[in-house]
Amino acid sequence: MREIIFDTETTGFDPATGDRMVEIGCIEMIGRVMTGNHYHAYFNPLRPMPAAAEQVHGLSDRFLSDKPVFADKADELLAFLGDSPLVAHNASFDFGFLNHELQYCGRTAVSMDRMVDTVALARVKNPGAKLSLDALCSRYGIDRSHRVKHGALLDAELLAQLYIELTGGRQIGLGLADNGVSDKVVDQTDDSSVQTSKIFRPARAHSASTEELVRHADFVAKIKDALWLQTGSSL
Repeated sequence: MREIIFDTETTGFDPATGDRMVEIGCIEMIGRVMTGNHYHAYFNPLRPMPAAAEQVHGLSDRFLSDKPVFADKADELLAFLGDSPLVAHNASFDFGFLNHELQYCGRTAVSMDRMVDTVALARVKNPGAKLSLDALCSRYGIDRSHRVKHGALLDAELLAQLYIELTGGRQIGLGLADNGVSDKVVDQTDDSSVQTSKIFRPARAHSASTEELVRHADFVAKIKDALWLQTGSSL
């Protein structure tokens, strides 16, 4: 199955108040394996970049001034996304900005049915743990030493590794069928080594021997004030 892991950078937290997407990074995975195909673009938001947002991702007004507006790249982005499931961390945030930009330039919004949220997956697997991308990368041993500032493509690459861990770990895709093992290997199996019928053995005797019963009686006789003697019961 083809899946797209993606991340966005924005001017703020809420597209409804005028915030815009300024970067998107997408990683293609097929059968939970990164193919090397990706999509990455910067966008001119046509509004000033707040200082707080620039501190997070480092994208300045000057850097973005010569970048295309989202509408100029929308069809190219949609072609890359296709109809694949879209995986994001805190996905409602990224979906909100993506769909706002698409609708703003007259394109159809992406169905929320395609959304896969790694925060939700991580919450199930790690209840009570910190769920930020940084914290989860540390938890699963994913190297993020090169992550100085947020970046959509870099974060998508880290998220792709995290997604693999959250959905089964490094051995996903190692099944015989997935690796193209031919029927010839199965045909060459030595049937003589396969047990095809059960062997029934008689039950072993578990009764105590006469000697064991004598030794047990001697042991019980040494017990003082035994409850079964007080109640009149016997062993």
